[in-house]
Amino acid sequence: MSAEHRVTEVRTGVWLVGARGSVATTAVAGCAALAAGLHPPTGMVTETGPFASAGLPPLASLVFGGHDTAAAPLPKRAEELTHGGVLPHGLATAVHAELAAADAEIRPGGPQPGDTRGDQELIAAFAADIADFTRRHGLARTVVVNVASTEPAPDEGAARLAPSSLYAAAALRAGCPYANFTPSTGLRTSALEAEAARAAVPYAGRDGKTGQTLLRSVLAPMFLQRALAVRAWSGANLLGGGDGAALADPAAAAAKNAGKERVLADTLGHTPEGQVHIDDVPALGDWKTAWDHIAFDGFLGSRMVLQTIWQGCDSALAAPLVLDLARLLARAQEAGLTGPRPELGFYFKDPDGGPAALADQYAALLAFGQRLAEAR
Repeated sequence: MSAEHRVTEVRTGVWLVGARGSVATTAVAGCAALAAGLHPPTGMVTETGPFASAGLPPLASLVFGGHDTAAAPLPKRAEELTHGGVLPHGLATAVHAELAAADAEIRPGGPQPGDTRGDQELIAAFAADIADFTRRHGLARTVVVNVASTEPAPDEGAARLAPSSLYAAAALRAGCPYANFTPSTGLRTSALEAEAARAAVPYAGRDGKTGQTLLRSVLAPMFLQRALAVRAWSGANLLGGGDGAALADPAAAAAKNAGKERVLADTLGHTPEGQVHIDDVPALGDWKTAWDHIAFDGFLGSRMVLQTIWQGCDSALAAPLVLDLARLLARAQEAGLTGPRPELGFYFKDPDGGPAALADQYAALLAFGQRLAEAR
């Protein structure tokens, strides 16, 4: 590539909150692998035909940075994920330079124990990190995506913002599109409503839909459309890794389960009996098993049951969606779109409005891609 082309190439920043976590590491490594042609873009909706004309930033143009409180560098995290079977053998070595470059752009997150800074000081510091990253790399824009561990929902009337909301506020202040891929509060607090309106940036959803809830958003409409009465819908999640440890906290698990229940309530018009139980099984590492037991009534009151089992790798399910969202939000800002984007509900358990069924959400996403194409 010529020096002149490097200077004029439009590049887009992706700022990851939780930048040394499993999802972030997989996203950075995966983006580098796809850009180099080492693997096909399996799982990336934005790499399918309907989005070819949408004007999305190329994967090779994405530049990564982020915030984290962890110290283990990305190349090391990639090695750990390789040992855990998440990344294919040899990939961490093949994309070592890209991982190291992203790791050099990770700044300390917070608030850490002993940090005496108030909310506004932390927001200003985080926003300055993002702005500096954008300026130094000459980026057209930077998208902020929260992929950190789930935090408990804050108490009503809490004196301070939740950490996820500090990062969300920093994204707004830096003029960046924002997506919250976690169940944490993020922008969903009245304290940030006015600032979100003033910032005039596109933002999307809460809590990425990658496994059990993805399946629920497909199955629930089936019962509704076939006029089958769902009496109870129970589930269990077995998972390890950072998510398993974080969700061992009942308050964090409650925040996670709220999105799972919302999909059923929004689709069926009521919340069936039953709960989702989350168990931390460290031996599973980054893999999870989700089981659902659905009790429903058929013709003449006949009692029936459907059981499903979903086994998958959380990071490999989430990473392509994170890349999709970063590209879509970057293009949305370029097209002059602002505010909540219900068209991206396809990716979330708790979207910013729009339909609840996956098929309807996919149709809305395709229409959004067409809108972006027409705005070129």
